[in-house]
Amino acid sequence: MTYPNPINVQAFLDEDIGSGDITALIIDEARVATAKVITREAMVCCGQDWFNAVFKALNADIQVEWHVHEGQWLEANTLLCTLKGNARSLLTGERTALNLLQTLSAISTQARIYANRVAGTGCKVLDTRKTIPGLRDAQKYAVACGGCHNHRVGLYDGILIKENHIIAAGSIAQAVAQARKMSNILLEVEVESMSELDQALAAQPDRIMLDNFSVSQLQVAVKKVAGRCALEASGNILLSNIREIAETGVDYISIGALTKNVQAVDLSMRIDLEDE
Repeated sequence: MTYPNPINVQAFLDEDIGSGDITALIIDEARVATAKVITREAMVCCGQDWFNAVFKALNADIQVEWHVHEGQWLEANTLLCTLKGNARSLLTGERTALNLLQTLSAISTQARIYANRVAGTGCKVLDTRKTIPGLRDAQKYAVACGGCHNHRVGLYDGILIKENHIIAAGSIAQAVAQARKMSNILLEVEVESMSELDQALAAQPDRIMLDNFSVSQLQVAVKKVAGRCALEASGNILLSNIREIAETGVDYISIGALTKNVQAVDLSMRIDLEDE
């Protein structure tokens, strides 16, 4: 996918500032300050453009100097960046900027851990649509920044036929046939049994999602398909079993937890007022 510029930060600022940051008014409007951002835990840095955009939207004169690279693995207590500019603007933007940076970095960190776990197998780890509304593009960017890959962005750029679609269409064959008439974009079918796998294979989609298959079932499925169709494993996949699943020979593993079950990285921003 093509990742967008972080153009929606004004909406995030409006949500926080509302009619005005009344606490910041205790600082003289002309006061200049510097600030440092550090991470209190190991992480992959992600979201620098969003962080920068927050302060640019508040005050174009604020200077942000990054001391680390986007996508870089960092140890705890690493200095991420330094800032200089209007003290009120720094204080007003602090929380919004950190919220974005700590969330996107958490996703990239999670993605890096999962990607490292399957390294060398040839299997790609994918995200899902289990994202925060308004942050999907940013979260999918973070997944890629961490070393994993993107599934479809939304309902418009890929066809994924699931159980209810099959029931409504009448059969896997009918669902796939109808989908082929509508578009030539990626067409995937989710199956929950070997019988459904046989039906899906006969219908010839581009990819088949094997939902909640055991490792032994995945091995059988890979042997049965024999490269005729790309295979994706999904459901109940954890760090503890992902390597074993990848080694079955599936092409992809999709994991909602990449974007859904993350805990924000602990970041700290310290502001120092310059002497007048």
